[in-house]
Amino acid sequence: MLDIKGRWALVTGASRGIGKLAALELAKRGCNIIAQSRDVAHAEVTLTEIRKQGVMAIGVAAELSDPESVSGMLAEIDSLGYRVDIVLNNAGMQIAYRSDYFTTPVSDYDISFKINTIAPMMICYHFLPKMVEKGFGRIVNTTSGIRLEPEQAGYSASKAALDKVTIDIGSKLNGSDVIISLTDPGWCRTDLGGPNAPNAPEDALPGVIVGAFVDDLKSGRLFAAGDFKGMSLEEAVKKAEGYAAPY
Repeated sequence: MLDIKGRWALVTGASRGIGKLAALELAKRGCNIIAQSRDVAHAEVTLTEIRKQGVMAIGVAAELSDPESVSGMLAEIDSLGYRVDIVLNNAGMQIAYRSDYFTTPVSDYDISFKINTIAPMMICYHFLPKMVEKGFGRIVNTTSGIRLEPEQAGYSASKAALDKVTIDIGSKLNGSDVIISLTDPGWCRTDLGGPNAPNAPEDALPGVIVGAFVDDLKSGRLFAAGDFKGMSLEEAVKKAEGYAAPY
């Protein structure tokens, strides 16, 4: 299992929910954290808790629906001078549930793709060349298991697009020590999942961070959090490394 002590990770959506839990778990393993939220003030509690683990933590702000804001955040991260070795693209948005799905507006797709596909891929395209040059990196893109629900078409389509690009890029990285993966947290009681979801946010761990710790040079795999529920991180990584690449 990969030792991440002393490395730097960017975690999007780190101010609450699964993003916060994931950032704290990386910090417990000695990883320094760059925590993205819409407003740095929103992540202050998270940053304080991370620093209590004896690591460094920095907040950055970006509105993920605005590509210019994402570009500005990436430039700010570069200016910090720290090498980002790990990216957890955790942030996402479920824009609406349309019972009358034949009236789904264009805006559902527009906003969903900007936040759930374009922003994470901008982040991937920014850091992947640096990772390839250095010969090391881990990226985990958060997807969704939603299927057969046209009521959530904008959301599910944007996640399907993220799946496609992640797997395609993974095919090019496979065999290298730059590993890109997907994770599906499952339906959790978060701001996105709502209060009626069957799973607590804590149930998503360690599955949502497994892709940051695998060390077997395989890319493009999906690690569904439910497959690792109740396991230690060490057990989860061992199981994950038994997964084959999807091509």
